[in-house]
Amino acid sequence: MAHDLTPPDPSPVLELLGAYRKSKVMFAAISLGIFDKLSSGPKAVAELAKELPADTDALERLLSACEMLGLLQRTESGYANTPTATAYLTSTSPNRMTGYASYTDRVLWSMWDHLDDAIREGTNRWKQTYGWDQPIFSSFFKDEAAKREFLFGMHGYGVLSSPVVVNAVDLSKFSKFVDLGGATGHLTIAACRRWPNLRGVVFDLPAAIPLAQEVVGESDVKDRIDFAAGDFFADVLPMADVYALGRILHDWSEPKIDSLLQKIYQELQPGGAVIIVEKVLHDDKSGPEWAVLQSLNMLVCTEGKERTLGEYEQVLTKAGFSNITCVRTAVPVDVVMAMKV
Repeated sequence: MAHDLTPPDPSPVLELLGAYRKSKVMFAAISLGIFDKLSSGPKAVAELAKELPADTDALERLLSACEMLGLLQRTESGYANTPTATAYLTSTSPNRMTGYASYTDRVLWSMWDHLDDAIREGTNRWKQTYGWDQPIFSSFFKDEAAKREFLFGMHGYGVLSSPVVVNAVDLSKFSKFVDLGGATGHLTIAACRRWPNLRGVVFDLPAAIPLAQEVVGESDVKDRIDFAAGDFFADVLPMADVYALGRILHDWSEPKIDSLLQKIYQELQPGGAVIIVEKVLHDDKSGPEWAVLQSLNMLVCTEGKERTLGEYEQVLTKAGFSNITCVRTAVPVDVVMAMKV
């Protein structure tokens, strides 16, 4: 009896073997300033090579790769940014994701190099990679440049997702919205824009507040947003009838989550709510892709992980919350809302 010796399709393996190359193409183009240089219009390869400066032949190879990836386009005058690159990869765009790209390239990339050790030991890699004794966030705030890069990295994702988040839940009956760990204030800005009944507070570490004030100060809802500095684990929380935790809980272990949720519950009056903004895993943890990969990222660089709705229900119920709902979205975060009755 003949056996079919045809091997299976190797495409998944081949794609993964080269996937890192695509990321590095984008990271290198951002680092070299290519998208910023092209923000004023198309440039020929030789002209761009002189301005950067860069080797002309090597640069042409990189530009061709960026074109292949949909980040650049070729015109009669030379290479030009695509609308996607202009929106997300130029340093002056309000929707820029350059901060997160640089953070991924310079910080996460090195820690992911030790993913096998993280799996063996079940712990993050900041000590192994950088020699840091303090949590990763403390290291990001060590100087002004590192702080701005990290916070604007989070800002890039927030600008994309926050409007979707505040449209996914009904906040019409609330009046005071406090975003714990609010970074640049993108979620508070979106909430106040969508819900005119709200006043907002951005609560974050003292080092983060000046940048939040800068970003909020340029918004059309700045008159309805205040700021409070502190550590949400250690300090008194501002009064609110709805607290938001945007991409916060996935950073921390269950004991710290229990402590924070209990603190929020005690602060709220009956009828108050907490909103958890994270990408929620499927019940069997097989997807969605973003959450599965982000959960590995949390292993490598924090104390936490991504969780299923059942796991969020468990910690919320333990803290005293009820009426728990979840809205899944097409952006990199979903919304879990729970009430104090």
